[in-house]
Amino acid sequence: MNLVINGEDHLDLPEPLTVMGLIAHLGLPEKKIAIERNREIVSKSTFDKTKLAEGDILEIIHFIGGG
Repeated sequence: MNLVINGEDHLDLPEPLTVMGLIAHLGLPEKKIAIERNREIVSKSTFDKTKLAEGDILEIIHFIGGG
């Protein structure tokens, strides 16, 4: 599967793939992240149910603490 993530092409991702599966594949922390899929925010409660499709455009934002 091919996706665009933060403006970059990601080719040959495993299928089928959910948002949660993508987070795990990329090694990202589930709790400090926000994801937009095709210009719509994906609710954290649906990460494991939201299936990704060929050509989806994702924006992933990481929250970093500190001060």
